[in-house]
Amino acid sequence: MAKFTVLGMGGFGLALAVMLNNFNHEVTVWSAFESEVAAIRSDGENKQKLPGVKISSSITLTNDISSVENRDIIIFGVPTGFVRTVARQIAPFVSKETVIVNTSKGLEDGSFKRMSEVMKEELPDSPIVVLTGPSHAEEVAIGMPTTVVAASEDVKYADYVQSVMSNSLFRIYINDDIIGCEIGGSLKNIIALCAGVCDGMNCGDNTKAALMTRGITEIARLGVALGAQTETFAGLSGIGDLIVTCTSMHSRNRRAGILIGQNISPDDAVKQIGTVEGYTCTKAAYGLAKKIGVDMPITEQCYNVLFNGQNPRMALSNLMERPKRHEAETVWVKK
Repeated sequence: MAKFTVLGMGGFGLALAVMLNNFNHEVTVWSAFESEVAAIRSDGENKQKLPGVKISSSITLTNDISSVENRDIIIFGVPTGFVRTVARQIAPFVSKETVIVNTSKGLEDGSFKRMSEVMKEELPDSPIVVLTGPSHAEEVAIGMPTTVVAASEDVKYADYVQSVMSNSLFRIYINDDIIGCEIGGSLKNIIALCAGVCDGMNCGDNTKAALMTRGITEIARLGVALGAQTETFAGLSGIGDLIVTCTSMHSRNRRAGILIGQNISPDDAVKQIGTVEGYTCTKAAYGLAKKIGVDMPITEQCYNVLFNGQNPRMALSNLMERPKRHEAETVWVKK
């Protein structure tokens, strides 16, 4: 049995807490909001983010950030925009022996940094592991078989997470390509948002298949330019996560995209859905691609729809009418 603190009472953090508790680990879940803790204690569930999933009374709920002390593993389940702040908050309480597991998928706005890079700046002495892959909170929480990947610069920490967190319903593979795993897990949200737009416009299966296939191509293009391994994007954190996020109604990114495809403004769509990581990630990925000279046409068109008022149908037309080229691209970075 291991001791866990999960940071954040969103859907995935709570789903992991429920799963770990079911397999007899000691679990504490922290939230910055007293009202969130009170609501779960009163209702026995998070009715907004994980409705219908009961939170056992054996899971400790707290607003005390010092609950990260003397833990074996701390799991970050907060949105990407809050990762740096929360990492800074826990720094005085975290020992060097505690493994930090990040589940937040995205890039930091402005700096374009991956979440493990952000954490390393705030927690320089802590081992960082990224947990990513096709894993909807709604299914993890009710015990649907799920397979993910744990990645770390030092594979022994990924191996530790695999050994502690794996069980008969939650299978973990390990990977030493932390860059590829993070880029795949983050940028698939952009493509999923676009997949939703296609659905909202009733584009059909052909269109979505093309979008997903060309989407993973440009995700890999950026990842390789940053130092990732090409084969990572054929795995769980690449095509695996892309498939589940582009095709499921559990996906907030896809649901927001559907609204946009139905002529709801991007801002209103995000307000209706809640946290839509693909919205903020599009801005960061577009800026990063421009900065390092990587061609990402789908991301660029998504950026124009979200932030420049471009009509989604014009974005689709722009992609279909791009210059002709060979499918097997060998030039990854523009000169």
